[in-house]
Amino acid sequence: MANITVELHLYGALACYGNNINAGSASLGVSLPENSKIRDLLTHQGIPTEERGITFINGNLSALPGLQPDLEHILNNNDRVAFFDLKSMWPFQYRHGAKMTDEMSQALYTNEGSALHHTYG
Repeated sequence: MANITVELHLYGALACYGNNINAGSASLGVSLPENSKIRDLLTHQGIPTEERGITFINGNLSALPGLQPDLEHILNNNDRVAFFDLKSMWPFQYRHGAKMTDEMSQALYTNEGSALHHTYG
């Protein structure tokens, strides 16, 4: 089975799970088997999923604290994944709408009565 490489960025307290730590962040290339998922990436790096907050895959929002529909998201070669710790704030540039993974979009829009609102009509 072939491997893929994922560009992983870790921010805040999660930087301790990587190398090349620089001022509260770490960046590294991670080699994983093809068809690996976010769950596999977390396991590979030894990161407990409950320690991550906001997560982006290729610039698309994929998870929030307490809402992690991305665990089964299949990673592709050269994907960029960013895990932020629980103390990281929502980036201001996304406050008026963020691109999301299909899993995240479905989780937000099918959860009737959810207190989370991504966009307003």
